[in-house]
Amino acid sequence: MAIHHTLRAAVHGDPVTMTDRVDARDALALPLGHRFAHEEYLIEALTHPGTTERKRGIYRRGYERLEFLGDRVLGLVIAELLWHRFPQESEGELTRRFHHLVRREALTEVAQAVGLGARLILSRGEDNAGVRDNASVLADACEAVIAALYLDGGLDAAARFVARWWEPRIAASLAPPSDPKTALQEWALGRGLPLPAYRTVAAEGPEHRRRFTVTVRVEGLPPATATGSSKRAAETGAAAAALASLGAAGAKA
Repeated sequence: MAIHHTLRAAVHGDPVTMTDRVDARDALALPLGHRFAHEEYLIEALTHPGTTERKRGIYRRGYERLEFLGDRVLGLVIAELLWHRFPQESEGELTRRFHHLVRREALTEVAQAVGLGARLILSRGEDNAGVRDNASVLADACEAVIAALYLDGGLDAAARFVARWWEPRIAASLAPPSDPKTALQEWALGRGLPLPAYRTVAAEGPEHRRRFTVTVRVEGLPPATATGSSKRAAETGAAAAALASLGAAGAKA
C-alpha cells in the first residue's frame, strides 16, 4: 500500500535494531494473525511509557505514539466494516455502533483475549503494582499493537486483526446500542432541555491506577456521581446513575 510505505519512511526512516528482545513475536503470531518482519514495532507497542530508557545509546520508546496512530486505524477499519454490514442504517445509528465498538472496554476485552498483558514490557515496580491487569493500560497497548500491525504489514494486516476480534461483537448487536451517555442525552433533548453537563470532581491514585470521579447535571434531575478508571468510564457510570434515578419507565420514555 503506497500510503503505508510513504508514512513509514516519513515518520520512522530506517527501522531501529533493538538490543533487548522478547519472545512476543512468536507467542503473539497466532492471535495477531501476523508475524512481524520488524520486531521493533511490536516491542514499542508492548512497552509501557514508564519503562522508557536509554540503554547502550538506544532509546526505547513507549507505546503512546503508536496508540495515537492505532486509534485512527481502528476507527477507519470499524467504520468501513459497519458501513458494509448495515447498508440501511442512518449515520446516527452507525455512529452509536461505532462508539460502542471503539470504547476502551472493548479494547480491554480484546487485549485480554489476545494475551497482551502477559507480554507487556514493564519495570519491576510496575509489574509488582499489577499494571499487567490495568484495564486502561491494556486498552492503550491494544491500540498500539494495531498501529504496529499497520506499520509492519500495511492496512490489510491491521484490518485482518480488527475483523477477527471485532466481527463477533458487531454480529452480537442486533440493534444499534444506546449507551447511558447517549440515552441521557436523548432524554434531555426529547424534553427540550440543555445537554447533560459532566464535571470531573476528583482524580486520585498513581498514574497507572488513576481513578476519576465525575458528576453529571441535567435540568430537572438531582446530580449523579460515579467513579471509574477513566473519565469516560466515570461519565458513563454517572449517566447510568442519572437514568436510574428516573426509574425504568422514565429512562425509556
